[in-house]
Amino acid sequence: MEQQNFKNHKRIVMGYHVISFMAIVLLLIGSIINFTHSAKENLYSSSLLILVAVILLSLFFYARLFALKAQDRAIRAEEKFRYYILTGKQISNKLTTRQIIGLRFASDEEFPALAEKAEKENLSEIDIKKAIVNWKSDFYRV
Repeated sequence: MEQQNFKNHKRIVMGYHVISFMAIVLLLIGSIINFTHSAKENLYSSSLLILVAVILLSLFFYARLFALKAQDRAIRAEEKFRYYILTGKQISNKLTTRQIIGLRFASDEEFPALAEKAEKENLSEIDIKKAIVNWKSDFYRV
């Protein structure tokens, strides 16, 4: 597997992020076109197709959002525990979840110092990831 770094750490799942999303968008567009060209007696079924497309689109986004929230909670707990193991103290409560998630890629050697720097300078998740010298890969995030 290729060494992970800032440039290649994001993961796109072709079937989900591209094909499913495009299929739902095409369904929505097609159902709207169908609705505008429908005879009066077919407006109800045409409107139901639009409703189905909107429901699928919202399910697409919320399924991803809920999964990411669960992963973010797990990552936050793991990184807080890792900081405690490395330093013997709790990580600052001033760090946001997004900052902690950015720190997950830092090696054990640079993690505590980078966490303190992130708190003092209020670094964003992206700035934290760019500051990492020794990247610790995370291939389990979906």
